Amino acid sequence: MSDTARTPSEIRCFADADEVARAAASAFVDAVVAAQRERVQAHVVLTGGGTGIAMLEHVRRDQGAIDWSAVNVYFGDERFLPPGDPDRNEVQARGALLDHVPIDPARIHTMPALGEDGCSTPEDSAQRYAELLAAHSPDGTVPVFDVHLLGMGGEGHINSLFPHTDAVRESERFVVGVDDSPKPPPARVTLTLPAVQRARQVWLLVTGAAKAEAVAAAVGGAAPEDFPSAGAHGTERTVWFLDPAAAEQLPAQ
Repeated sequence: MSDTARTPSEIRCFADADEVARAAASAFVDAVVAAQRERVQAHVVLTGGGTGIAMLEHVRRDQGAIDWSAVNVYFGDERFLPPGDPDRNEVQARGALLDHVPIDPARIHTMPALGEDGCSTPEDSAQRYAELLAAHSPDGTVPVFDVHLLGMGGEGHINSLFPHTDAVRESERFVVGVDDSPKPPPARVTLTLPAVQRARQVWLLVTGAAKAEAVAAAVGGAAPEDFPSAGAHGTERTVWFLDPAAAEQLPAQ
């Protein structure tokens, strides 16, 4: 997806981190229900991080009219650790939401862990996940995600796409392995910007003053190689859920 086709960023600001999570959860329920009403099946990409997991906990408390039998769950990135490791996004998402709703386990599409499915490297896991995505895609690439949830780091990273790395510069592959993440653990698996940009809606859940500079840069159109979050945009909507500290360097609106 070219920059000329970028959807404008919608900015939503809330009182604090919990309100960001709560508002995103409510919007998530509405988006899933709407997707199921229009297309029967909903395809969503979950994220980790404090606010992302808090959002899932809010969804658990108020699931609205979601039909979990028609929800397909994917992950934007994963720490390449052994199965069941508490630092894996999958494990945290299960504890916050997925283990508590009537979703078919076969619809929870996780990135293979270390030693799982014969995977000994992040690249092995990335290849397996790319094959899985292709199998669930109408055109043999990746599904058209209804919502891709993202957190963001202070330097602007999303998923495990960090500034000035091969992963953020990837323009063809949809999943890559990472061996040298600057944020531990170094071994990770991540969807790339081409995969993110296939989503109908991309939502970024960001809180804290330490991220204000990156928010302003990304919203202002910085180069994704410098601020990876600048390359996160959906085909229909791109929404930033922020608290006042994260939004403090944006122009007054």
